[in-house]
Amino acid sequence: MSYINDISLSFEQIMFMILIPIALTYVFTGFVGLERQNVGKAAGLSSHVLVGIGAAGIAILQRLMYEYQMAEGFTNPEGQRIIAQVVTGIGFVGAGAIIKDRAHIRGITTAATLWFSAMVGLVIGSGYLILGSILGIFMVSLIVIRDFSRGFNPFKPQAKKIDPTRKVSQDEDDDE
Repeated sequence: MSYINDISLSFEQIMFMILIPIALTYVFTGFVGLERQNVGKAAGLSSHVLVGIGAAGIAILQRLMYEYQMAEGFTNPEGQRIIAQVVTGIGFVGAGAIIKDRAHIRGITTAATLWFSAMVGLVIGSGYLILGSILGIFMVSLIVIRDFSRGFNPFKPQAKKIDPTRKVSQDEDDDE
């Protein structure tokens, strides 16, 4: 009995089941997060990358657990329970990014990009590198086309607009 379940993975398995999925997730979610950060949104680069890599990590873990259970002869290996919890949890995080005031609802695009980052992480982490890459390419293309058509360069930070009426609490996270 091994106390470290992934110690027996070959170099090829580590590359294709762990490193490449995490790298692809990092690239796609990093781009989306960079664009959100450069637009001045609350959830930026680090939020999107952390959500995406975390989701990829959970998907990789679930995949490795499933393969381990099948190899050990389990008759009913755990199915998709972990992924379902990520989908629920990221919905909660996204809901926190949406702000409604009297006249406007803000943060829906940021919530959607966080959700997308998690889903791309789950898809790629589950081993569907081609599907995840296609989803990532489509999302990056959408952002680039949208931003350039609006006259905005997503690779260049915009000056933040300061609202003098906005009160900032002591516990706000200002690293993004």
